[in-house]
Formats: sequence, C-alpha cells, structure tokens
Amino acid sequence: MKLPIHAGLLFAALFMAWPSMAQQESIARPEMILKEDVSGMPKGEKQQVRVLTANFKPGDKTVFHTHRFPVTVFVLDGAFTLALEGRAPVVLKTGQAFVEPPNVKMTGYNRSSTEPLRVLIFYVSDPETPFLDPTQ
Repeated sequence: MKLPIHAGLLFAALFMAWPSMAQQESIARPEMILKEDVSGMPKGEKQQVRVLTANFKPGDKTVFHTHRFPVTVFVLDGAFTLALEGRAPVVLKTGQAFVEPPNVKMTGYNRSSTEPLRVLIFYVSDPETPFLDPTQ
C-alpha cells in the first residue's frame, strides 16, 4: 500500500522524532552487570532455569561444595567472600556479580561480624539436577 506523500512525510517525521519522544518518557533500560562466556552449560533438549535467594547472617557460610553447571551470584546487600579451590578468594560487594565455574570445590562466606548478606542466584541446569553437591 502506497501512502499519500503527506502521510509518508508524517510517518517519517514521527519515526525520526521517536528517540527524543522516548527520552521524555520514563523508560526502564537494563544495565549490564556482568557479561562472561562460560563453558559447561547443559546441552539437553530442555533446561531448567532457577532463580534463588540466600540470606546469610553475620559469620554464616555455605557448605563446601561444587556445582554441576555455572552459577551466577549477584550481591543484593553486604559482601560475599567466595573461596574457590586453587584460586585466590573473591570478594563481591553490593551490586556485583560473579559466575561460579562448574566442578570447582568452593564455599561462600559472610565475613562480616555485624552486617547480613543477601544474594540472588541464577542457575541453569538439566531438569531436576541438584543445585549443589556437598564435598569434603
């Protein structure tokens, strides 16, 4: 369908004005926190996506464990210390994220003696795969 010239000009003017119109509106835009290439993701026909939260009181820690697939941790409040076997400890503060690699022994800590810690965890796995495997 061919538009009359005046309708086409109107359409072009609206299209060109769209960016400035969008800036005037309150439009939420995502902010990239972490971008990382990973290996070891599940390759089956279906994957299960899990989003978890964990709350640590001052001094709390996780069990010594591994994950079968990469796990992304985002710190909502506090500071999270992650001790990965064979690597220097990683300390993440509020607003930071980290991808925990699969099949690496690790434990996470809230090293604060006064402040709680809250983390958000994203995990993609084969359906019904345990979130973690406790190790010695």
